[in-house]
Amino acid sequence: MYLQRITRTEERSDLPRTPRTEKGRSDVAVTQLAELWTKCAESLREQVSETTWQLWLSAIEPVSFSDGVFVLSVPNGLIRERVETRYLPMIEDTLANEVGTAVRGRLETRELEEPEEGPLLGLVSPPPPPVRENAPPPPASGSGKESPSVLLDPKFVFDTFVAASSNRLAHAAAQAVAETPGRSYNPLFIYGDSGLGKTHLLHAIGNYVAENFSRRKVLYVTTETFMNDFVDSLRTSTTLAFKRRYRECDVLLIDDVQFMENKEGLQEEFFHTYNDLKGASKQIVLTSDRAPKSIETLEDRLRSRFLSGLITEINPPDLETRLAILRSKSDSEHHDVPDDVLEFIATHVKNNIRELEGALTRICAFAKLNKEPISLDQAQSVLSDIVLAGEPRRITPQIILEATAASYGFSIDAICGPSRTRPLVTARQVAMYLTRELTDYSYPAIGRVFGKRDHTTVIHAVDKITGQMHERRQIYEQVTELIQQVRAGT
Repeated sequence: MYLQRITRTEERSDLPRTPRTEKGRSDVAVTQLAELWTKCAESLREQVSETTWQLWLSAIEPVSFSDGVFVLSVPNGLIRERVETRYLPMIEDTLANEVGTAVRGRLETRELEEPEEGPLLGLVSPPPPPVRENAPPPPASGSGKESPSVLLDPKFVFDTFVAASSNRLAHAAAQAVAETPGRSYNPLFIYGDSGLGKTHLLHAIGNYVAENFSRRKVLYVTTETFMNDFVDSLRTSTTLAFKRRYRECDVLLIDDVQFMENKEGLQEEFFHTYNDLKGASKQIVLTSDRAPKSIETLEDRLRSRFLSGLITEINPPDLETRLAILRSKSDSEHHDVPDDVLEFIATHVKNNIRELEGALTRICAFAKLNKEPISLDQAQSVLSDIVLAGEPRRITPQIILEATAASYGFSIDAICGPSRTRPLVTARQVAMYLTRELTDYSYPAIGRVFGKRDHTTVIHAVDKITGQMHERRQIYEQVTELIQQVRAGT
């Protein structure tokens, strides 16, 4: 039973009264919506963990209340689905308790004006809520600046990870770590080529712990973020805040530790961070594109500590696994894709899950734009650049930048520069999308290529272009043509 902390409307004198309709339900004026929702939000926040509030409920906004139907808006479809399946009954109960009569909630997805470099919702914490009485102060950041303590993608959970022979040990180990943090496989070290699911497992661990152990602090960072926080702490004399940020968490998830090589000062700091966490039985999970023994210039004392835990590899998926991944993605996005089309994609895209899903996106977007069902002939035409490619050329960000700059009529310096004019932003986001799809570069590495931008900017760009390919024919044709040009070397 949900907590009932707010008395009925009839028993409260501080809530504005509203006239009753003939059906006995109350219509709340627009001027009263904000006050009513604020009261309900305060009650909701007390009923869930802080992580759940920040990820799923804090961005909800009231729209209207009429004839017993309370309409609420959410930023995107992902949050709408999660709220409808898990939290809507609790919201309806809380609203009914506040209003004094039965309330049915309805969710709408609001259209947001997306800034070029706005944070990706779900990957960073939303703006902080209004300060409550006796609320604890926000945690100190590692570099003297406010930064979220949890950077998790809610799409990456264990339910959406396709386990198979190529990744079964890593998947099982990640689940064991999430269920009993600090008690098994500590540290857990997952390695494998780019695009095989390492980051997915890191986020899945973090999301599971945040969902089931609300009192435990989860910290997910890339090695680049760790390094930037460390450098900033030295520059701003905030090393104590940096140490608190990284040594007071309960689960530390670090992506791409191979980037620590050749950085002696960074390795020294991480060595002490590791020892503090391990000594306190806090969980550590690391990913890399190589096994610890293969990371050159990694200090022996760090290497030996990595090797003291469980080392597990993720390999490229076999045909059956690739088919399962495609089916899972097509089902989750509600695409009706024939089996022969899925088999065609799985047969021709073999080594990278990211490219596998990108091929499916192109086919589905083409079919939607042309308002026709997906077919094998259509798929063969759309993916002709993949089918006809013999020994694929090595594609670099520079090649992609040159092709994009020529196509859109901008210079490479302009694409990587600070300007935010709309045509230039579109070209920049398309180039980021292509770099993510056609190379092994990570989000932080792509950000560095494009003018040292934050990795959340790249994620935002990739997601935006992926969505626009399904909605705007011009974007679809531009991206498809560029992919063909880059692969063909023309």
